[in-house]
Amino acid sequence: MRFEGTDTYVATDDLKMAVNAAVALQRPLLIKGEPGTGKTLLAEEIAQSLGKPFYEWHIKSTTKAQQGLYEYDAVSRLRDSQLGDEKVHDIANYIVKGRLWDCFESEEQPVLLIDEIDKADIEFPNDLLRELDRMEFYVYETQQTIRARHRPVIIITSNNEKELPDAFLRRCFFHYISFPDKETMADIVDVHFPELKQDLLREALEVFFDLREVPGLKKKPSTSELIDWLKLLLAEDIPAETLRSTDIRKSLPPLHGALLKNEQDVHLFERLAFMARRAQ
Repeated sequence: MRFEGTDTYVATDDLKMAVNAAVALQRPLLIKGEPGTGKTLLAEEIAQSLGKPFYEWHIKSTTKAQQGLYEYDAVSRLRDSQLGDEKVHDIANYIVKGRLWDCFESEEQPVLLIDEIDKADIEFPNDLLRELDRMEFYVYETQQTIRARHRPVIIITSNNEKELPDAFLRRCFFHYISFPDKETMADIVDVHFPELKQDLLREALEVFFDLREVPGLKKKPSTSELIDWLKLLLAEDIPAETLRSTDIRKSLPPLHGALLKNEQDVHLFERLAFMARRAQ
C-alpha cells in the first residue's frame, strides 16, 4: 500500500515519496517545516489513506521518554495499601500504559505520531533510540518484555526549536515540507473552500504572498492562518475588489489579525504605511 494523499490533504510528489520511502525502509519519518504547513495533520491523513489505526503522542517541555512506554503509579499503590485494598498485591494494577505500549499492542500495523519532539529535553530522542530500533521495551516492575506486534509507521514532527542528536537523525528518513507555492496553495484552499470564487482567491493569494515577502517580518503568516483569513473574508462578505485595492506598503489588509500575530509586525506595517504616505 502506498500513500497518495487524500481528498482533504494536498501532498506534493516529494512528500508522498518521502512517506513511502520511510515505510519501505521501516524507519521513522522526521518531518520539519514552518509551523502551519500540515506536519501534524500528515500522520492522521496517512493513517486514513492506508486504512490503519492511529495513535498520537504530543510532546511537551516536561515530557519524558519513559511516559511513552509506561509509568508506575506508586502513589496510588501506597494509598490502596493504607486502605487495605486487595489489588495492592499485584503491581501490574499500578502500571499505566503509555502511547508506545498502546501502539505496540495494536492488532494491525498502526500509524504513530510523535508530535513536536524538539519541545522536550535534549536527551529525549536518545532515550527512545533502543525502543524505536528494536520495537520492544522492558517493564522492570513486572519483569516482562513488551514487543510490537507490528512495526508501526512512525511520523515525528519538529519545529527546529532544538537540534536533534546525530544518533537519532541517523535512524530517521528526513523530509522538509517547503512552503507551498501559489499553485499548490490554491489547491490546498480548494480543499477547504471548494465554492470560493476564483477572483477572490486570486486577490487573497496576492496579498498573502506579498505580505510574506515583506522584509523584517517577525512571523510570516502560515497556511493555517491563510485558511482562517479566507474564512473571515467569506463570513464578512468582503469582495475581491477590496483586496485588489489593498497595497500592503500603504495599508494593512482587512481582518489582518488573522494573518499578523504579534504587535511588532503590526507596527512594522504601520510604519511602512506612514513612510509611503510621506513619500507621496
